Formats: sequence, structure tokens, C-alpha cells
Amino acid sequence: MFFLLLGLLGLICGFLSGLLGIGGGIIMAPLLLLVPPALGFVPLDMRTVAGLTVVQGLAACLVGTITHHKFKFVSPSLAGWMGSTIFVASLLGGIASQFVGNHLLSLVFGGLAVVAAVIMLSPERPESAPPDVNKLSFNRWRSVTVASSVGFLGGLVGQGGSFILIPLMTSYLKIPTRIAMGTNLAIVALSTAAAFIGKASTGQIAWVLTIPVVVSVIPAVILGSRVSKKTPVKILRRILAIIIALAALKIMLTALVYR
Repeated sequence: MFFLLLGLLGLICGFLSGLLGIGGGIIMAPLLLLVPPALGFVPLDMRTVAGLTVVQGLAACLVGTITHHKFKFVSPSLAGWMGSTIFVASLLGGIASQFVGNHLLSLVFGGLAVVAAVIMLSPERPESAPPDVNKLSFNRWRSVTVASSVGFLGGLVGQGGSFILIPLMTSYLKIPTRIAMGTNLAIVALSTAAAFIGKASTGQIAWVLTIPVVVSVIPAVILGSRVSKKTPVKILRRILAIIIALAALKIMLTALVYR
């Protein structure tokens, strides 16, 4: 029964990953912590949850990137610039976190997430349907600035922050929403792969428990990606805004409770 539960949670997170172009960790981790004990199962410890979340995120991002790339919603150039930048920035932020108080930074990060949610609810620019990724142009220095800022701050507070990238890509970099979502999966795949290698090499992944998660995530991501292609951009932006707002609430409440 516990494997079935993990599979169900994988289906939920996988579908949302494909639908919205997010890694899903901000959803999967709370579900793994809260749902099993609520249904009478033995609670999972944080290390196990973190390991499962990384595996779920990597599987979702890889499959989602491939699927969205087939729809021509992934920009390899944008993913390369932002993915490599956020990888380095997150690493530096993680190292610097030992010298900085986490409480205030978590509140700032949560506040940034609130702003990101508001951006997604704001009237969007008219977008061609579907957007042509082959004609995409973007300011490389702006993309590096966005990725380095989100990556470094996320590294400081221990949050991935990839869910904030999509609003910033659509508003500041002027990237069409569908391409921002598809490319974000490729960006997150790069950063998640590093975390996966680190946890796998240090024995922090419960491999048996990853089986139902991965088996359910893969078809769910494909389904979510196909639904995303047919869903109006306005609806996708509103759903993502809700997810980001809930993530912001979680981050700030955690900062206030565990100060």
C-alpha cells in the first residue's frame, strides 16, 4: 500500500511538472512529509524525502524536457546560459550560507516568490500560438543576471528557486510563456543532476522507494506536457501563480516558525 501511495504522489507531481514546466520538488517534499503519516504510515525522515524528491525532480525534468522539446518549446541556448549560471550560483550560495543568517533571507526569498506569483497573474503580452523557438532572441546578460540572482539566493536559503525563473523569464527576458516553461525544465535538469550525483554517491537515496515514484512520474509528465500544449496560456499562468503563492507561504511560515 505504501508503494501505491508513493506512486500516486508521483503521478500528481509528475503531471504538474509536465503541465507547468517545474521540477516539482516544492510540491513533492511537503506531500512526502505530510501525507504518509496522515494516512497512518510511518513518517519518512527528511533525508529520505530529500533523496526521493531529487530522483522525482530529475526524472520529471528529463522526460519533460524531451517532451516539450518535441513541441519546440525548449531553447537550448537559453537553457545553456541560464542552466550553467544557476548551477554555479547555487553552489556559491550554498557555500556562503554558513556565514549568513537564514531567517531574514528566507523571508526575502518568500517575498520574491510572492512578487513572482503577482507577475504571473498580471496581464500578459499577446503571444503567438504556438511561439517559434527558432526565432527566439534574448539578452544573454539579463538571462545571466536572473539565473545568478535566483541561484545564489536559493543556495543561501536552501531552496531551488526554479519556480521563480518562469515569471522572471516571461516578464524581464520577454520569453513566451510556453518556451519559458519548457526551457525551465532543461535548466532545472542541469541543477538537479548535480544534486542527484551528490546524494547518490553518499548513499542518501532509498533506491527501492524510488521505483514507484519514477514509474509513475514518467507517464504523468508526458500526459501533463501534452495537456499543457493544449491549455490556454492564461490558465497555465494562473495555475502556476497559485503554486508559487503556496510555495511562498510555506517558505515564509517555515522561516517564522523555525527562527
